[in-house]
Amino acid sequence: MELQALLITFRETLEALLILGIIITFLKRMNHPEYTKYVWLGASLALLASLGVAFVFQVVLTSFSMMASQIYLKISIMLISSMLLTHMVFWMAKNSRDMKGKLEGKLKAYITAGSVIGMVIHSFLVILREGVETVFFFAAITGGNIQLALQSWGALAGIIIASAVSYFFFKGTMRISLKTFFRITGAMIIVIAAGLLVQGVGMMQDVGIIGSVMPQVYDVTWLLPEHPTDYTQYLRDTGTAPLISGDVGIFFTALLGYAATPSLEEILVYFGYFAGIFLLLWTRNQSSQKKQVDNKKSQVVEDAKVVHSKKVVNV
Repeated sequence: MELQALLITFRETLEALLILGIIITFLKRMNHPEYTKYVWLGASLALLASLGVAFVFQVVLTSFSMMASQIYLKISIMLISSMLLTHMVFWMAKNSRDMKGKLEGKLKAYITAGSVIGMVIHSFLVILREGVETVFFFAAITGGNIQLALQSWGALAGIIIASAVSYFFFKGTMRISLKTFFRITGAMIIVIAAGLLVQGVGMMQDVGIIGSVMPQVYDVTWLLPEHPTDYTQYLRDTGTAPLISGDVGIFFTALLGYAATPSLEEILVYFGYFAGIFLLLWTRNQSSQKKQVDNKKSQVVEDAKVVHSKKVVNV
């Protein structure tokens, strides 16, 4: 859970800080630093709103627990979080290149209109989106205990690392491009999304929402149990301790969706998810390459027309 919290908090905080940095840098470059305080006002209000969302979310989760329906809410959160994480990675891959230009276009409009309210609302919505996503993902990786994730060293470390990266990026000492940076962290997020998806499928099978053709394809509890409890039970039942501690199993379960006794459906969903992601990326790259080729051909045709027209004029 700690590593998941670190990666999610790092990713969301970094995205928020980079966007704020772009806004503030642009305002200073346009000689309008007086608007900076309104940007920070919107960001502060969004942070408070995000904490409010976390509180409400925790109350709802507790209510479902009292109604003995928390398992169904947990399943929903895991599946939705997996989809949101996947969408977030693809969205950032698509928009990271044009994000700066789009932001600056909106800011120019606000400055021209003298809209302080627009500046506050824009920064508020940017930070609120990241905050709400973080709360939702924390609910998924902790099984509903959002407070546990908020108080973890992973969340704190994620914020600190993201702040340091943002600082050095805007100071010009960070040479790596945003596109490459988000590609690397995106790959890690995809792994977490796959794990959440598989855990959701496993929980649905546990409560009988879906069945299984083969409930247990293999059992490697002797090697790496999923949890210290599984370690203790295996030791009690067989008199032999598993080779690796259950604490290590918790780590791999949280990070990779590891299961010591997976069903056939869990295996198919896990590898099918990565196959689907690969297919989507390949299709998008093919489309992008085709578009680049078409643009080059169009440019060559236009250049040829210009050259031809100049020859006609000279004649």
